[in-house]
Amino acid sequence: MTAIEYFVTIDRDVLHAAAARACERIAPTWPLDRLIAVSPLWERRQQRWSEVAEQLWRRAGSRLTLAAEDYRQAWAQGQIGEHHLHQVLIDNPHGWTVADLLQALQAAGEEGRGLPLLEDMADAEIALPGWPTLITQQIGQCCAAWFDEAQADWHVERQGGLYQAWRKAMQDDRGLSVLSACRDLSGRIAELPLQPQAALEAAVQRLGVTVDELDEWFDCLLLRSLGWASWCAYRRWQARQEGGDDATLLELLAIRAAWEWLVDDRRRGPGSRWSAWREAWQTGRSRQPSHAWQALQLWQRAEELAWQEHLQRLLRPRSAQPMATEQVLARVYFCIDVRSEPLRRALEEVGPQLQTGGFAGFFGLPIAYTPLGTAATRPQLPGLLAPQLSAGDSCGDVTCDAQLAGRRQARLARQGRWRLFERLPASGFTLVESLGLGYAAALLGRTGGWLRGPAPAERGGLKAAEWQRLSPVLAPLAADERVQLAARILRAMGLTRDFPPLVLLLGHGSQSANNPQAAGLDCGACCGQSGEVNARALAELLNDPLVRQGLAGQGISMPADCQVLSGLHNTTTDEVQVFASQALPTALAPTWQWLRQALDSAGHRVRQARAVRLGLGHLDDRPERLLAALRRRGHDWAQTRPEWGLAGNAAFIAAPRARSRGLDLQGRAFLHDYDWRLDEGGKVLELIMTAPMVVAHWINLQYLTSTTDNQRFGSGNKVLHNVVGGNIGVFEGNGGDLRIGLARQSLHDGERWLHRPLRLSVIIAAPRSMIDQVIASHQVVRELVEHGWLHLLRLDDCSEIPLQRRDERGWQPLLRY
Repeated sequence: MTAIEYFVTIDRDVLHAAAARACERIAPTWPLDRLIAVSPLWERRQQRWSEVAEQLWRRAGSRLTLAAEDYRQAWAQGQIGEHHLHQVLIDNPHGWTVADLLQALQAAGEEGRGLPLLEDMADAEIALPGWPTLITQQIGQCCAAWFDEAQADWHVERQGGLYQAWRKAMQDDRGLSVLSACRDLSGRIAELPLQPQAALEAAVQRLGVTVDELDEWFDCLLLRSLGWASWCAYRRWQARQEGGDDATLLELLAIRAAWEWLVDDRRRGPGSRWSAWREAWQTGRSRQPSHAWQALQLWQRAEELAWQEHLQRLLRPRSAQPMATEQVLARVYFCIDVRSEPLRRALEEVGPQLQTGGFAGFFGLPIAYTPLGTAATRPQLPGLLAPQLSAGDSCGDVTCDAQLAGRRQARLARQGRWRLFERLPASGFTLVESLGLGYAAALLGRTGGWLRGPAPAERGGLKAAEWQRLSPVLAPLAADERVQLAARILRAMGLTRDFPPLVLLLGHGSQSANNPQAAGLDCGACCGQSGEVNARALAELLNDPLVRQGLAGQGISMPADCQVLSGLHNTTTDEVQVFASQALPTALAPTWQWLRQALDSAGHRVRQARAVRLGLGHLDDRPERLLAALRRRGHDWAQTRPEWGLAGNAAFIAAPRARSRGLDLQGRAFLHDYDWRLDEGGKVLELIMTAPMVVAHWINLQYLTSTTDNQRFGSGNKVLHNVVGGNIGVFEGNGGDLRIGLARQSLHDGERWLHRPLRLSVIIAAPRSMIDQVIASHQVVRELVEHGWLHLLRLDDCSEIPLQRRDERGWQPLLRY
């Protein structure tokens, strides 16, 4: 039978509701210039972790665990013990024994297949690349052209939307019929409906997708183009923050569905391509997870338990190092980023009269920052939030600011014309002829890291001396608003009394070259930027005499001799730059020199500890050469691993620093200072659990999914990355789907995984009632905790077994064997 058969009509409202649900399951990905870590499974949190893991395995062939070989090694090395397996079997009674779990690791690896689509069954005459690759490539190229606003000099027509642009491109591209050997492809394209909603309806009805299959089918379609779907979700996220919406993701779904209709040969009889797909589809839907797959879920949980037991041993009251009893000379506040933990620990070791604190790296300032003389506004706060304040640069003199802005604009205009020349079709030959071998020498120098690259983008158009005259400042606010802002931040930091002579606010930033994903190594709490702007703006606010006068009326008395400094922790080299230290009063000079030496000594210790993992162990006893090598890594165009970023992250601890001071947390913990005794009404705890904890969860899930399924949730081989649309993202190679997540080089050193995919263990030192109140008040937090997306643990003040676990059943001991 060759005619198209129309199947049972599906109610249009039901169909479009299912399509909308599928679109809502897609989490956003941020652009390269503000690349923050995002959980690609964020919009699935309404389901239990175990349900989503099984769904992804069945629908896409994706797994959320390591392979059996990785757990065999962890078992052999003693990282997972028999008692951890016993605990897992108590919590997950399957009638299995420890021997069964060990035996399951010997089973042959199971390749994830996922539910088949009709494109997988289509037997095009060409052996390669085949329909699935051809479709993904075509959609990828179409999306790259349609979304591009910053890279190409010629743009496609955007007026009718993505679907109509794709449909027109299909009609104009005669090469597809040749590549696919499908003679009537052009005729099928001409039959495509003009509107995306109609295309969805036509594809569903003509392919015979039933009501109970809609959710799965739509989900499978979007998972095949997850990168571009995530970019569409970002556009939707941004539109909703501004009170609007964006339907481009639905159009992408319609394109995917339309392609399934296009590859259909319209035959419906026994032995037809369509009947083979329907049979394979139904078989896949009913397929149950194998014994080996289920065992891997339990092995992952056992490794999480082993890590949590290790934390419990460390956090026993007697294990913590007491705080210094002598006068505190300085407090240094870091971002909670896991890379701050080793430096905090080293700094406290070399400076007993020093205290450190952890706070979200945007330092409570919900700002959008616009560099002087530009219109390049960027957010400097977590991606979860929308900016509420503005910040810019100033040298303190309006006339001087205007002059610097004019010079910058003139220089940027000249640079823009030069870059346009570089992009013109024949300019590649002219450019090389003009610059000659000198340019080749520069390229070689940058490849080895011996020459520095261009200045950071925010310094573009300014000379070094000009840049140094500027400081970030908040846009004008009423005096009372400045006081209220300062008071709120200080209370959230727990800094309301006992002010030392010096307070140092340290943002952090990374350093790498030729790295499209460089922003992913900067501060996630600052939307993929360094924390310099926020730290400096807050220091200026807290040093304002009028603000301090107002703070006294709020019950916060900052002594006149207390000075607030700001700085930047370079996470590639572990150097600390402190700004405006020369402006300190003479009386504080000895204290500042002592702090400067402590920062330098602590940085040296951390570099020594990191050397082996970076392949520089032979330099750990040569501090100057080690520092020079790390600086070169940051400038080396060919370096794929300038640093390890947040690899290894596995815990979030909100507690007084006294509970963790002196403990080696291996650079795996986000440390947020918190004392519930100072938190009247639990407002600070509520902020921690709804913002920093969620950001840490996003980071944790990005690293987890990029490790367990790098093909779908990661970005593959960094060496093959090509930038798409100026700042949209990267292709791996010259096309395909947009790649999201982390490159393999950010997770694996060539021999082993540097990141272990464990769900985040959140440890909070607070009474049960305070924690339960936040869970009850916030659906998102409740979903994360009770659906198993993270592990919430309570740190008891006195108990020898200090950790208690909270799940949907309530509170219980961490271990019960």
